[in-house]
Amino acid sequence: MASASENEDCLAWAARDPSGVLSPYKFSRRAIGCEDVSLDILYCGVCYADVIWTRNKMGHSKYPVVPGHEITGVVKQVGSNVKSFKVGDHVGVGVYVNSCRECEHCDDGLENVCSKGPVLTFDGIDADGTVTKGGYSSYIVVHERYCFRIPKDYPLELAAPLLCAGITVYSPMMRHNMNQPGKSLGIVGLGGLGHLAVKFGKAFGLKVTVFSTSISKKEEALNLLGADNFVVSSDQQQMSAVDKSLDFIINTASGDIPFDPYLSLLKTAGVLVLVGFPSEVKFNPGSLILGLKTVSGSVTGGTKRIQEMLDFCASHKIYPEIEVVPIQYSNEALERMIKKDVKYRFVLDIANSLK
Repeated sequence: MASASENEDCLAWAARDPSGVLSPYKFSRRAIGCEDVSLDILYCGVCYADVIWTRNKMGHSKYPVVPGHEITGVVKQVGSNVKSFKVGDHVGVGVYVNSCRECEHCDDGLENVCSKGPVLTFDGIDADGTVTKGGYSSYIVVHERYCFRIPKDYPLELAAPLLCAGITVYSPMMRHNMNQPGKSLGIVGLGGLGHLAVKFGKAFGLKVTVFSTSISKKEEALNLLGADNFVVSSDQQQMSAVDKSLDFIINTASGDIPFDPYLSLLKTAGVLVLVGFPSEVKFNPGSLILGLKTVSGSVTGGTKRIQEMLDFCASHKIYPEIEVVPIQYSNEALERMIKKDVKYRFVLDIANSLK
C-alpha cells in the first residue's frame, strides 16, 4: 500500500549544468515498494565521482544531478516484505542501488559487476524509469538488498566513507589475499582511498609502505595512520631501497605515473592492483613476465563484501579520518578535494544542515 511519505518533498542540493555548481533543489522520491527501505540520510561522504558526474566529465550526465554515494542514515520505513531491516536501524547505501539479480555475478554476490551493469546511486536509471538521485538529499528509497547494516556502536559520520572509499580498497585486498599477516603492502597515493588502505593493511597485520610525491605527508602516514615506511616516489634512491620487497601494491592515484618502477618493487608473483584511473597504463611486458607478476583492476565491491567490511571495521575499530561540513559547504568541499586539500575525506552533515 502506498504511504504518505512517497509524496514528501525530498530536499537536496543538485548541479543543473556542467559548471557543476550545486544549489538547493526539491524532488519526489519513488514510492516505497514491498522490498524497499526508506531511510533518513544523516551523513554523506564526498567522493571524486561527485565531481566527475556533476561536471559531466563522462559526457552523459543527466541533469539535474544530485550526487553522493557514501550514504548513512536511519531507517524510517520498510516495505511489507522487508526481512533484514526495521525502523530505527542504522544503515548505509553505497555506489549502486540495483542490479539485474539474475546473472552469474549477482548470484555470486558480485552485484558491482552485474552483467547488465549495476544501477548507480545517482545518474542511473531506477526501477521506475526515473533518474536516480544520490545522498546530497534528505532521504532515499532503496531495495533492501543494496542497503547495509551499520553496527550501532559505529558512528554514522565515520561509516560514510567506507561505502565507496573503504570498499574500493578492501574488496581487492580480500580478492588477492592481502590479509596475510607478515606480508608487505605498498600503497601509492595517500588520499581518501589510500589512507583507508593503510588502516586495513595494518589491521591485517601487513608491513605497509606508503608512496607519495609529497614529503609533507610523511609524518601523518607514519604517526597518524601507522604506516611502517614512507617513500618519496620521485627519489630514485628511496625507490631502489625497496626493490623486490613488496608482495602487493595498491595504486589509488589517478595521476599518470611510470609503472615499470613500481612493478620492479614487487617480489616474484607479486600483485599490483589499480583502483585509481590514470589516463593510460604503460609498462614493459618484461616487468610482468619475468617476475610472474599480476596487474589487476577493481571497482567497489559486492553486497556481501560491503557488509563484511562494515562489520570488520566495527570489530577492529577502523575509523576513516574525516572533516565534517554542512551541505552549504559542498561546492567548497568539491574544490578543496580537487586540490587534495582534505585529510582525508569530507563528510556532509545532511541532517543538521539540509533544512
